[in-house]
Amino acid sequence: MKTLGIIGGMSAESTVLYYQIINREANRRLGGNSSADIVMHSVNFETVAAMQRAGDWQGAGAMLADSARKLVQAGAQAIVLATNTMHKVAPAIEAAVQVPLIHVVDATAAAVKAAGLHKVALLGTRFTMSDGFYSGRMRALGVETLVPSESHQDEIHRVIFEELCRNRITETAKQSYLRAIESLREAGAQGVIFGCTEIGLLLKAGDCPLPVFDSAEIHALAAADFALG
Repeated sequence: MKTLGIIGGMSAESTVLYYQIINREANRRLGGNSSADIVMHSVNFETVAAMQRAGDWQGAGAMLADSARKLVQAGAQAIVLATNTMHKVAPAIEAAVQVPLIHVVDATAAAVKAAGLHKVALLGTRFTMSDGFYSGRMRALGVETLVPSESHQDEIHRVIFEELCRNRITETAKQSYLRAIESLREAGAQGVIFGCTEIGLLLKAGDCPLPVFDSAEIHALAAADFALG
């Protein structure tokens, strides 16, 4: 079994999901009391969020690169960045260490293509939906992404930071997200990517009018594949 290094805390709520999914998959495959070999560095999300708001992506990249170095020093053989948005600074992390970064976009695109789809809705933070780092990599991998209207993006982003990251789940937020998904279905989306690791706290596959690709689950299972492969 290989050792995974998880950079967590963005948010703490979604990091819990990664830990659970990876360990439950290890136990499912190996049986008994088996669990994954994991080291974790959980950062203060408020520090990261302040850098996001200030547009200090260089500072955020340096911070997470330092986190990756700590994990490698602790024995990590691959890095798992347990967040979608901060993959915007993935190049800084990859440049800092000699072990692979298991990239959330690569894993999610592979799942979309395995389902035979090529055009999907993308929900996430405003950075993920609009900054191009996510959709550009998806496009290079053969998947087109459609994003919500500006007004829907504003509400999706607000709910993530003000509610989901604080474990506040409301029916109002759920219905708002479903309206955004329906508008993208009408625009031609064949599925929907939960491109923020907290969205799965609010919506389940059965809630949605389209096939769901929950990036947190997909990414965590890709990490388990690496560890157990």
